[in-house]
Amino acid sequence: MHSLKLNTGHEIPVLGMGCWMGKKTDTQDNPETYEMVKKALKVGYRHLDTAYGYGNEQAVGKAVRDSEIPREEIFVTTKLTNEHHGCVEKGFQESLKALGIGYIDLYLMHWPQANDEKTGETIPYGQSPTFVETWKNMEKLLDTGKVKSIGVSNFSIKNLEVLLKEAKIVPAANQVEAHPYLPEASLSEFCKSKGIVMTAYSPLGQPHGANMSPVLTDPLVKRLAEKYSKPAGTVLLSWLIQRGNWTAVPKTATESRMKDNLAIFELDKEDFEALSKVHQEEGKLLHLCDYGQGDIAKTRKIFGWSLEDMGWDHLD
Repeated sequence: MHSLKLNTGHEIPVLGMGCWMGKKTDTQDNPETYEMVKKALKVGYRHLDTAYGYGNEQAVGKAVRDSEIPREEIFVTTKLTNEHHGCVEKGFQESLKALGIGYIDLYLMHWPQANDEKTGETIPYGQSPTFVETWKNMEKLLDTGKVKSIGVSNFSIKNLEVLLKEAKIVPAANQVEAHPYLPEASLSEFCKSKGIVMTAYSPLGQPHGANMSPVLTDPLVKRLAEKYSKPAGTVLLSWLIQRGNWTAVPKTATESRMKDNLAIFELDKEDFEALSKVHQEEGKLLHLCDYGQGDIAKTRKIFGWSLEDMGWDHLD
């Protein structure tokens, strides 16, 4: 597995294991996550992506410790939750303690939205603590020596431009939903120009009801899977990594799929370009994550902010 170099000089493996289990777990004893991470490390993963908001940092950290793999060989990402925007140091220390692995490789602001720590209510766009204020406090974490790199997640060009005007440190990474139905082409180019590595979550989409993710059953993806004798998921991940400034954190608890996802390969130029354009077909440019809110194209909101606030009102 190869890596990309972050603007901090640290390297991030291009493929990681996403540790979101579909629901927040509030207990330290989380055998489902523990077994998944333990299995992933055994088959060769060296990049783990978790978050305070997933409620499973303890299980991820225990699996890392129990693996007996040298700590420096494993890249661990976790994230500042919305309720901790106003108390960044506290949130960071809670994640550091829960993981119990000495340090964090990459610490992300999970969302630009801040929530009131006591009530959980979303603070309106532009009101304190703004994501700029939160970022300035995240910059101070680098002085602790307990985090190697800091970055953001779910940031658009609009909000990155606001952030970069006042940031002393350019984010090392920006993690967003991305797949051929939502390639984030403009955001990708913008981040590349600023030295920000992209990470794709839900790179294989998400199931819609009882149906598989539509991107996995897309006719072009199925044809390419047949052509290369590879699973559809491997084709999608190969396309994403071939874009050059991208890493990805697919999630699966199945060992055979873990191995399939690691087996990325180079697509022929014409196939890569065809996958890069599939979102231009009618009805295919869309979010495949519902973010627990159903069809965000209809609600025009995401966790209390409008799509305009998020900078998500124009997809490409």
